[in-house]
Amino acid sequence: MSPSNLNRRDALKLLGAGSLLALGGLPALAATRGPRGRVVVVGGGFGGATAAKYLRRFGPDLEVTLVEPSERFTTCPFTNLYLAGLRTFESLGHGYDELRDRYGVRVVHDTAEDVDADAKTLRLSGGETLEWDRLVLSPGIDIRWGALEGYDEAAAEKAPHAWKAGPQTHLLKRQLEAMEDGGTFILVAPDNPFRCPPGPYERVSMVAAYFKQHKPRSKVLILDAKDAFSKQGVFQEGWREHYGEMIEWVGRSADGRVVRVDADALEVETEFGTIHKADVLNVVPPQQAGLIAHRAGTANDSGWVPIHPRTFESKQVPGIFVVGDATEAAPMPKSGFVANNQAKVAARAIVADLAGEAASEPRWANTCYSLIAPGWGISVANVYEVHDGQLREVPGSGGVSPAGAGREFRRREAEFGQGWYAAIAQDTWGTRPGG
Repeated sequence: MSPSNLNRRDALKLLGAGSLLALGGLPALAATRGPRGRVVVVGGGFGGATAAKYLRRFGPDLEVTLVEPSERFTTCPFTNLYLAGLRTFESLGHGYDELRDRYGVRVVHDTAEDVDADAKTLRLSGGETLEWDRLVLSPGIDIRWGALEGYDEAAAEKAPHAWKAGPQTHLLKRQLEAMEDGGTFILVAPDNPFRCPPGPYERVSMVAAYFKQHKPRSKVLILDAKDAFSKQGVFQEGWREHYGEMIEWVGRSADGRVVRVDADALEVETEFGTIHKADVLNVVPPQQAGLIAHRAGTANDSGWVPIHPRTFESKQVPGIFVVGDATEAAPMPKSGFVANNQAKVAARAIVADLAGEAASEPRWANTCYSLIAPGWGISVANVYEVHDGQLREVPGSGGVSPAGAGREFRRREAEFGQGWYAAIAQDTWGTRPGG
């Protein structure tokens, strides 16, 4: 199977199965009783909610508690479409009724404050202490405030990152709407690793889509700390097709790496001393694993969590499993689809561990869809495995959308992206999002 054929046809076919692909014989809903034990899951996103659900599917006798502050989880995927006016913010929110009612997961809306790995307890901000036999952390990312000179929490209120869905997303949208036609939108893109490698480039695409309709004299400038980015060729092809000269990308070697932010002046300085002035400034700063991963002792000096690749158990703290964006799991990207896959592998490994059995050999998959313009989508797909104790891409298993594809091909990929979101929302939370 060629990479392009997998990308065009088979990736979506596999997604239609509820994104259960590449898990090496994933069992159906357990018909027999399993091991007993208490498992606490922190984080109700693609990783955590999936882990809680599949722990109960694979181990119906387990007591599973999910800790998540929000009663509705808003996904970062598709927030770029919200910025373009192509999606409502409400359609990106998902609740936990299915986990409670169908799967028997106890859902606690509170914040995880601290972990005592020796006592196997988790302390919540509301005062409750949860005991666990195994702990799953899926805390997503936190911003590394101060890693980029001048960029702190106060600066983010003027130059938003909008890399966590919520108030920052609304702030960025308000700024775009208030900007005068003919203004300049600057996006500062970070070096690897960071959440959603194609995300900054889909974002500028959706900002350009909004400008083309409402502010056609405006400009988009990407200042990038890298000299290459995910799906670069097909992104730039799409930009030329739909936006002409509106979007300009400047890579690191061309002085694109930003070293200082002045949020008050809406200015950035690159490493060679060039000053760029924005009308709307979107800074995507360096990131790290969510705070609870650090408090649990699972994160290392990189700021991310090293894991055992076959199980996603922490290398530093036995009994704690970490999935999603917080992990050090290259070459897997930090994406919602990957988090969903990792959660299933971890859930199955935990059930096997509590039963005194060895974990089976896993595989994982990822497909990232990006929208360049309404009805114009692109994608990248890969399958991953453990080889000689390390994660790697399965040779020949994936690929990027082909360059030069016609309008109908791109239209279908845009539809596939919508289908992916509906399928993974159904698989993770049991919800069917609207538009």
